Amino acid sequence: MSKRFQVGDRVVFTRDKHTTKPGPRAKNVIATPHGEMYEYQVDKYWLVVAVQPDGQLIFKTRRGKQHAFSASDPRLRKASLWERLF
Repeated sequence: MSKRFQVGDRVVFTRDKHTTKPGPRAKNVIATPHGEMYEYQVDKYWLVVAVQPDGQLIFKTRRGKQHAFSASDPRLRKASLWERLF
């Protein structure tokens, strides 16, 4: 599955979040049972900086942080042409 991604690819990772105030990019917003918090998803736009032999991908965020996730993670996909221009 890691053959799908190469170093330099722009990817979109859908991150699950929960806070009291969802931001403007929040999608699939659902209030918790008592209404104090919201659960939602936010798309994160990252760059692939390394592909490990075991299928792990190393990503770099806009602000320089690094994350590692499996290439088979269902929340991960390649960025579309429009998203790459964004």
